[in-house]
Amino acid sequence: MFKYIVKKILMMIPMLVLISMIVFFGLQLTGIDPINFMVSPEVLSANKDNVDALRESLGLNDPVIVQYFRWLGNCLKGDFGYSFDGASISSILAVRMPYTLELAGYSLVLSAILGIGIGILSAIRQNGIIDYVGRVLAVLGQAVPQFLLGIVLIQIFAIKLGWFPSGNRVSPDAANPFIDAVQHLFLPVLTLTIGMVAVLMRYTRNTMLDILNSDYIKTARSKGIPEWKVYLKHGFRNAMKPVLVIVVFRIPMLIGGSVVIESVFSYPGIGLTMTNAIVSGDYPVVLVTTLIVAAVMLVCSFMIDVFNALLDPRVRLSE
Repeated sequence: MFKYIVKKILMMIPMLVLISMIVFFGLQLTGIDPINFMVSPEVLSANKDNVDALRESLGLNDPVIVQYFRWLGNCLKGDFGYSFDGASISSILAVRMPYTLELAGYSLVLSAILGIGIGILSAIRQNGIIDYVGRVLAVLGQAVPQFLLGIVLIQIFAIKLGWFPSGNRVSPDAANPFIDAVQHLFLPVLTLTIGMVAVLMRYTRNTMLDILNSDYIKTARSKGIPEWKVYLKHGFRNAMKPVLVIVVFRIPMLIGGSVVIESVFSYPGIGLTMTNAIVSGDYPVVLVTTLIVAAVMLVCSFMIDVFNALLDPRVRLSE
């Protein structure tokens, strides 16, 4: 198992380097000049010698490949540089990253509880009201795009009913910061949760039905074991292994989906930071945030591989 984990970690390194190269050289092709953001047009035209000296001091006259390795080396040392407005990118990440992890974490826990719970009830009460309602909601949850769902929730709960704020993370004049934070989190968490609940609900239901129709469940019932014990001990426990794999599989999608949701709700996480940087052409921030999101996605994929290997030894033996 140790060799398997080390091998997966070593595979992540060239993937991260490749992603960083694609993003760095891709942004270079856009023709964005950092000097245009640092110096006013009047200074550009009046002090060309000083501007050239500034460009030379920043290393912008060096070959692109030299600039890339300089930037990558600084990132490895923890120096992510500065945005075009002069803010330290490290300080931006320190503030924004916990917000994104908070949003994804709450959504993961809530969707796992609801999706697995409703899926089990749908399987136990097959073709009942809960089952029919759950199946309809599952189809709708997967069919409706998350950004559209977020806009609809804002229209209903924020604008028409006024129950929840439509954006941001906290209110500056909040009397109770905790309650205020919960109110701001509710709609974006709900938006991310609905799509994942739909997937987990359908998968849990189908897995539970397969197990409840298996021979060993029929044998357990024939021995007179109470029905609740059949569901809990024999059905639920065996159905959870593949369902938990799906839960872990959804983590990268939650991180990726938060980029869109943060933009819809103006939620100040990494996703919104990246979107604003792309719109404003602040490519140092785009570089670092893209690399961070890619790293998180790779770590999640690594967790999935390890989790699969723990559940099924054949996975690591086949590597």
